[in-house]
Amino acid sequence: MKTLKNGEFFGQTNKTQHFDGLVITDTEYTHPYVDWHYHENAYFTFLLQGNMTEGNKKEIYDCSAGTLLYHHWEDPHYNIKPDIFTRGFHIEIPKEWFENLNITQNNLEGSFHLRNPELKILMYKIFKESKINDNNSETSIQQLLLHIFSHLSNPKIVVEKKPIWVKQIDELLHENFNEKLNLTALSQTLNIHPIHLSRDFYKYFHCNLGDYIRKLKINRALSIIANNEKSLTEVAIDCGFSDQSHFIRCFKENIGITPLKYRKIME
Repeated sequence: MKTLKNGEFFGQTNKTQHFDGLVITDTEYTHPYVDWHYHENAYFTFLLQGNMTEGNKKEIYDCSAGTLLYHHWEDPHYNIKPDIFTRGFHIEIPKEWFENLNITQNNLEGSFHLRNPELKILMYKIFKESKINDNNSETSIQQLLLHIFSHLSNPKIVVEKKPIWVKQIDELLHENFNEKLNLTALSQTLNIHPIHLSRDFYKYFHCNLGDYIRKLKINRALSIIANNEKSLTEVAIDCGFSDQSHFIRCFKENIGITPLKYRKIME
């Protein structure tokens, strides 16, 4: 089984950057099939454009633009890519980085498909910082990555058994975020009292219901913008925003720049 060393990925890596031990790469995937392999270091894969399938010993992920995966070191997997342009953003993390920052790794074994829109927005911000690449980018990237690991390394989040409605509402919101949703209708669908839903939503999602839906909309918008096939007005409509000004305001609040500026750094 092939082992990929520091900074190595299958495909055409167009840019490699180093930030205090972290290795960040922007890679076009060119292989229709990549056989079982593993990487020397832990790393995140964030699919910016296109589609691919990834399989490991436990699961198979159908990945589209906006998919975020985490792999711990030496976790075997394979990849299948359709005949379309596919681009991935990677953050590779050596063991020394975890040790120097005293980050626990007990809950990080194996591979994870990270669906939380907050974590994806943090990854988009890291991508943005890698493109800005000024004197403050290294500090910003470290801070954003630590924020992600503060969630992944929290044993309470991993171990605590969540009620059934948590998974149900997460699936509902991912499927219907661009529609008009309200607390009463969601409560009836889930057969849970609105007060209970409102009170406990923050406990499991770490934000209120409205903010979570906005983050899902922004994540969808980011993946559409990357393909550069629709106008920003069309993106706003497709993602369920009431108008373009609302879309731009919400986008800037979450990402820190306007959709137009983000589209330009994707080029």
